Amino acid sequence: MTAAVILLALVTAERLGELWLARRNTAELMAKGAIEMAPGHYPLIVLLHALWLAGLWALGWSQPVNLGWLAVFILLQALRAWVLLTLGRRWTTRIIVNPGERLVARGPYRFVSHPNYLVVIGEIAVLPLCLGLPWYAVIFSILNGLVLFIRIRAENAALKEVRDAAPG
Repeated sequence: MTAAVILLALVTAERLGELWLARRNTAELMAKGAIEMAPGHYPLIVLLHALWLAGLWALGWSQPVNLGWLAVFILLQALRAWVLLTLGRRWTTRIIVNPGERLVARGPYRFVSHPNYLVVIGEIAVLPLCLGLPWYAVIFSILNGLVLFIRIRAENAALKEVRDAAPG
């Protein structure tokens, strides 16, 4: 088993675990009265990430792993964990809002509005670079940028509604 296969297996397991966590959190939030906003673009996000990971398996499984880029990728995973721990049961892959609830303003959210998307931008670029696939990093970074443009606009609109409905 190559280092690339181990890396890709770990990333795949992480993504599947995140999908499970997101579904659980979404169900709990919805049961408490939260609502999903702008769900139309969600299949595009899922498709992009599935194609990205499938392509990395197809093209990168036999490639040597660049340790410098791997270190950057590991740092990104630490930042992802910080985001997940900060949001706790509020973290999901969908735009789920609970009108009247205050926005999270601690952890990485003290510094930037969308830290998870910064991590995703990094991951989409850095994992292919770990596997010596710079052209793949460029192509999927551009596609991810287009999807995030749609997503962040939708999320900002939803968050504005939450802020406007929040007490005090």
